[in-house]
Amino acid sequence: MKYLFLFFSIIISFNVSSQKQKVPVYAWVGGPGKAIDKDIQQEFVDLKNKGIDGLMYSGGHDPAIYKRVGKLAKMAGLEFHSWIPTMIQSDPNLKSEWYGVSGKGESAFDIQPYAPYYKFLCPNKKGVRRYLKNLYSSVAEVEEVDGIHLDYIRYPDVILARGLWEKYDLIQDKEYPEYDFCYCDTCASDFKKKSGIDIKEAEDPTTVHEWKQYRYDVITSLVGEISEAVHKKGKKVNAAVFPGPSISKTLVRQEWSKWNLDAYFPMNYNDFYMGNTLWVGSMVKEEVKAVPDTPVFSGLFICPRPWNKANEKDPEGSGLLPEELGDAIRESMENGAAGICLFTPGRMTDAHWAAFDVAIHKDYSKKNK
Repeated sequence: MKYLFLFFSIIISFNVSSQKQKVPVYAWVGGPGKAIDKDIQQEFVDLKNKGIDGLMYSGGHDPAIYKRVGKLAKMAGLEFHSWIPTMIQSDPNLKSEWYGVSGKGESAFDIQPYAPYYKFLCPNKKGVRRYLKNLYSSVAEVEEVDGIHLDYIRYPDVILARGLWEKYDLIQDKEYPEYDFCYCDTCASDFKKKSGIDIKEAEDPTTVHEWKQYRYDVITSLVGEISEAVHKKGKKVNAAVFPGPSISKTLVRQEWSKWNLDAYFPMNYNDFYMGNTLWVGSMVKEEVKAVPDTPVFSGLFICPRPWNKANEKDPEGSGLLPEELGDAIRESMENGAAGICLFTPGRMTDAHWAAFDVAIHKDYSKKNK
């Protein structure tokens, strides 16, 4: 009789284990705006019930907001990471000389590439680094915050993703000076001391490999300083990064494979790169290989209006259709991702959620062995 009981116990245990099989899922979410606690709580519970495990939450700079919203996230059983942009800042207290300078000599404080919000700071200024470390440290002190999620931790796009060229009426077949940063006196002087090269006198700065590597290293060292400051508070540090890092190095000077982070969230937004779900898989394979000892969560861009995707003129209206979402999740997981991250739950239709529910409860482990 006891053996029969043991047999049924094993069967029940197997069924429960199968039901619990789930892909780890994070989501980029913004707020709180004017939402009251009850509405935020309801939103978070709904996300948890749908399969979301943690939030990358964009709530500005005020630690009090993250404390308030973080409590609600914890009540819903969600991880809570403060999602705060790094190099893009519009704080009126910041000095104008702290902003990056293009190859044309134009400050991002006065003239922004692509869009008005592209007010990129220079990552090499001591004042900028001090400001950012203080900002992230103050938020990391909030008990409810599990980690700091860095974004825009890079230079402006020296070359836009191919899918964005038409939006900005550009053909970026090479690096152009108005999009190439940073040529401020601090960066030029520091680079000359380290390399002996006066980049402002170079005939074609885009061909100087040492200049590219110098800027990769500037961002890497900034990430290191921020990570050290946040880790001292006992919190994790992760970041939204461009795909690759082959693409991230070429487009935005991110050599993130050398960063000291606890997890990476590459934005594998296939439509921006004129790719399909197989492209997502190829990117994840490269990303996992680049940081084999650190979790990679594949960022997926959701199409908010699937019925109108063919007519969308702005790539921001593109993204994964419901029938593509399952394939994108499978490609991510079978190529080694630790999980996925949605941009954003608010863009998900009922059809997306249905496909999502099926995909996140599949076992992809055998493919990875």
